Amino acid sequence: MNHELDDIAFDILNCIYFVEPFSKIIDEVNYPANIVADVLKSLIQKRLVAAMLWDENLQEYKRSYIYDSDNMNAYSYLATKEGLLAHNSK
Repeated sequence: MNHELDDIAFDILNCIYFVEPFSKIIDEVNYPANIVADVLKSLIQKRLVAAMLWDENLQEYKRSYIYDSDNMNAYSYLATKEGLLAHNSK
């Protein structure tokens, strides 16, 4: 599946080759938080990004299948394999 990436989606994917919190993504891209949040939500819907939560018991990040898009700061984010392929094909 071919996913066209605009500049902001490209910049966001560039920041999340590893799990990163929302605040760090905001610090690294040059866009307002509300815009970044909307693009991240779109990338999650397209399965190019996964929302991640820290699991204290396992001491590692786990993909979150229960996702509250009104609280972007509660999650960290990671580009999926499809997201990395889309990013690298631009």
